[in-house]
Amino acid sequence: MSSALTDLLPHPIVQAPMAGGVSVPKLAAAVAEAGGLGFLAAGYKTADGVYQEIKQLRSLTARPFGVNLFMPQPEYPGASTGSTGAANAAPPSGAVEVYAHQLAGEAAWYETELGDPDSGRDDGYDAKLAVLLDNPVPVVSFHFGVPGPEVLESLRRAGTFTLVTATTVEEALAVQRAGADAVIVQGVEAGGHQGTHRDTPENDGSGIGLLSLIAQVRESVNLPIVAAGGLMRGSQIAAVLAAGASAAQLGTAFLATAESGAHAVHKQALTNPLFVRTELTRAFSGRPARGLVNRFLREHGPYAPAAYPEVHHLTSPLRKAAAKAGDAQGMALWAGQGHRLARELPAGRLVEVLAAELAEARTALSEFPAGRAGGDGR
Repeated sequence: MSSALTDLLPHPIVQAPMAGGVSVPKLAAAVAEAGGLGFLAAGYKTADGVYQEIKQLRSLTARPFGVNLFMPQPEYPGASTGSTGAANAAPPSGAVEVYAHQLAGEAAWYETELGDPDSGRDDGYDAKLAVLLDNPVPVVSFHFGVPGPEVLESLRRAGTFTLVTATTVEEALAVQRAGADAVIVQGVEAGGHQGTHRDTPENDGSGIGLLSLIAQVRESVNLPIVAAGGLMRGSQIAAVLAAGASAAQLGTAFLATAESGAHAVHKQALTNPLFVRTELTRAFSGRPARGLVNRFLREHGPYAPAAYPEVHHLTSPLRKAAAKAGDAQGMALWAGQGHRLARELPAGRLVEVLAAELAEARTALSEFPAGRAGGDGR
């Protein structure tokens, strides 16, 4: 299966699927044409919207590509969605309403209404899955849980290679039991949403660094690993490959490219000295997600409940209004810990640069005398 994964891409470089309009067809096509694996993000889109993007991408490249799905979130409390992951814990009674009251000032400032928190929990999952079974694509990945074995088997019969995100060894074992072809091992350094299978406040801030997580998963799970989390340079890709991964997934690195659909303010913020660090926050969606620390995150992050996708729906009009106004202080500026290393390059050129850096790092490692430590030994 590892060879099946690497056969899909000349370079072990995967462009992460970034929902919210970032991972557009022209970005995925540019990455694919350069020898990486481009991805479309189906999250927050309609099934027809996903179908149209697949059609557009196929008109731009004949190379393999992927589509990412968000797993539906179970109804509270403890309901099952058919996935193998555990249900999310219900937020405290009235927590979403309290948060909405706190955000009233934001709504007044941006002259918009808050969204309806009860706008749905499944992200149109079944309809999108039907599109991918009727019109098979080379790769499908899943975030926020594990699909049932029957779903993964149906995709396999359609000729689709499947990946599922995991943030712990236990989650990676669940991915293996369900029958996925590979696991995306996501370290806590990653930008955007952590792909945890079970979302509880007890998990906040307890994420594992990527290199440690790769080592733990490799010793416990017999699946190819795609490493994700804070990767911005070819030398880092070399490091995760040396640690046991078959490929590396990069999101923030591609967010700044010319083909990315990210808002110009978001792209500029990655290297803007005003934004010096990132944090995991529930402020914008109700799920832990890493973004640049701005006013909205500082003021509302400590009070946001563990309630996804209710908080996502609630804040959606605020985020859109802030983006329309070009106000970086009110936007969800998703970014990994390596954001200051972002390079404003065309996506295809970035793949080429990363591949060259990877080759250079591998050569340097192969030429380093075995058993010789760096430094003077003191």
